[in-house]
Amino acid sequence: MTPATRIYLIRHGQVEGHDQPRYNGQTDVGLTDVGLEQYHVLKERLAGKPLSACYTSDLSRCAIGADIICGQFGIEPVKRPELRELNIGVWEGLTWKEIARRWPMEWQARLNDLVNYRVPRGENLLDVEARVMPVIGEIVERHKGQEILVVGHGGVNRIVLLSAIGAPLAGMFNIEQNYGCLNIIDYYVDGRATVKLLNG
Repeated sequence: MTPATRIYLIRHGQVEGHDQPRYNGQTDVGLTDVGLEQYHVLKERLAGKPLSACYTSDLSRCAIGADIICGQFGIEPVKRPELRELNIGVWEGLTWKEIARRWPMEWQARLNDLVNYRVPRGENLLDVEARVMPVIGEIVERHKGQEILVVGHGGVNRIVLLSAIGAPLAGMFNIEQNYGCLNIIDYYVDGRATVKLLNG
């Protein structure tokens, strides 16, 4: 077995408006009290890990959690806008129900082609993959053999996990990512990756 770089990949905590399925995208929504508590639970779970760096989306629902967790390690989280959630364009901040009512044909078109469909003024999954995966590759290359924390979003995390197991983007929603969940991925120097924990 070759030495691995371990990434602890977490999804941000619960956010305001969570009770209705919606696309927050890159809108900077706030955390609920439950969301903040989820970060403190993660802080305890990661307390004994030899973390040497942290990278986070620059949206506050991620950056706040990175600060909560990293204080105990004396690590200053690095904010990377490339780790932001999918830009969902004109649908940002709207509930799924509202989108389906106002744009029924476009809603169905996206369901039919999650990978390629791009909401007006937004991104598709290929766009997100193209901005996120180079950052993950950069982190793995820069921190060979180390253990790193990455704080991301549901869509971003799914793309990273699908890449790790060599699965297509069309399987996006075959992977669950609950608020405040922890994933562990080991990246080996020979290019292989192993998902050790999923949505834990």
